[in-house]
Amino acid sequence: MTRFEITILGCGSAMPTTLHNPTSQLVNLNEKLFMIDCGEGTQLQLRRYKARLNKLHSIFISHLHGDHLFGLPGLLATLALLGRTGDLHIYAHKEVELFLNPFLKYFGNQFPYKIIVIHLDPLHHQLIFENNAIRVFSFPLKHRIPTNGFRFEEKERPRHIKREMIDFYNIPLSKINEIKMGADFETSDGKLVENEILTTPPAPPRSYAYCSDTAYYPEMVPYIKGADLLYHEATYAETEHVRAKDTFHSTTRQAAEIARMANVKRLLIGHFSSRYNELDKLLNEACAVFPDTELADEGMKIVL
Repeated sequence: MTRFEITILGCGSAMPTTLHNPTSQLVNLNEKLFMIDCGEGTQLQLRRYKARLNKLHSIFISHLHGDHLFGLPGLLATLALLGRTGDLHIYAHKEVELFLNPFLKYFGNQFPYKIIVIHLDPLHHQLIFENNAIRVFSFPLKHRIPTNGFRFEEKERPRHIKREMIDFYNIPLSKINEIKMGADFETSDGKLVENEILTTPPAPPRSYAYCSDTAYYPEMVPYIKGADLLYHEATYAETEHVRAKDTFHSTTRQAAEIARMANVKRLLIGHFSSRYNELDKLLNEACAVFPDTELADEGMKIVL
């Protein structure tokens, strides 16, 4: 099974604290690193948790608030110092260029790599990246400015052909890929051997959904349905539901309700307000609705 791992680099909200870094995560998919958001200090977190920066494939910015973006210039400069030459794709709303262009004009003319910005659609569900193994989708969230969530998912893998069946039926090498893709096999004497006899099913494809920042927004449920892991912001305790509504954030209970409606396997809550020094209350409120809930924490690694 290929690697599918999420590392939490930061899970705090807008106000800086000594307890949590601003938002950033790494998704390791088959040894390619995809960064989600890049709050201030993210590159120090990358060093702290020994991430291999030469494996960084792309960066996904959910929205253009500073706690999700202010670490980007420093990281881009560090990649240049490390001698990166391959193109770097940044997926973000088109206004990100108002932030990046002055920096790149002043500092980036000597960068040894090219930065390619791909604009996110803030209104529609969209496939934004695909290779032979994975797909990445973006979808709209509900916040004060255009904001997108992301879903990373494996493609369905070929079936596993049984070694003993290859020998027993003298299956030629040229037929193996067809059988892995579901074809039956006809022997030299005309006997048809069904695929289910020759193969075993692959492991189910895994998926990870990321939703931060957002108000309570049931409209996102179809886009995250059945995910193996959902990260959903839970900025406030339920007692602060009025403030959550006013600031277009979610409470712990609301995050858990979304997880329940989407029938995800596990829920990870984060983007904690700086007002909370202890997080047990937040966890207990979420677990009352969706028991399989965990608190995000810097350095946490979750293997799917």
